[in-house]
Amino acid sequence: MDHSTATDDALVRFARNGDMAAFEELVARHRDKLYARAYTMMRNEDEAIDLSQEAWVKGWQRLAQFQGESSFATWMTRIVINLCLDQLRKRKRQRAESIEAMDEESGGVERQMPIVMVNPAAGLEREDLRSRIDEALGKLTETHRTVLVLHEFEQMEYKNIAKIMNCSIGTVMSRLFYARRKMAALLQDLKKAG
Repeated sequence: MDHSTATDDALVRFARNGDMAAFEELVARHRDKLYARAYTMMRNEDEAIDLSQEAWVKGWQRLAQFQGESSFATWMTRIVINLCLDQLRKRKRQRAESIEAMDEESGGVERQMPIVMVNPAAGLEREDLRSRIDEALGKLTETHRTVLVLHEFEQMEYKNIAKIMNCSIGTVMSRLFYARRKMAALLQDLKKAG
């Protein structure tokens, strides 16, 4: 049985019937994306490796619960995101949160800043742009980074983000607004420095 040519759906069916080689093929196909998502949220290689490993264990354990409403990759990404969020909650930095709250209430300088949209074609190589985006993401607070990842990368709706982050939809919108502004400012700075 050649697993490499099978679709993800077929591999899930085989894996459900105890075919470990089918599950290993799924891991091989999607582990890089899963690790990348964990790293984007945690900014720490060891934690990203641990959490993406844990996600695969959970994926195997919960395979019977996978309904196929989304793709297998999307389902696994949700598992890793939830694990990352749990980890971030555990190490929640009260100080950073309160500074951020003051920052958002006072409006700070961000309110006067124009939102700069990034144009990848404007003399920036895609690889270069990706590394700048990654660097800028690393400078955001965990809360801002999380809301940006969930909305921009995972295309999650406000109400789902609110549920996951345990806050109101208004707070999600506010955090997203500030996260985008900060991201734009950071990208501008990185562009000048580049």
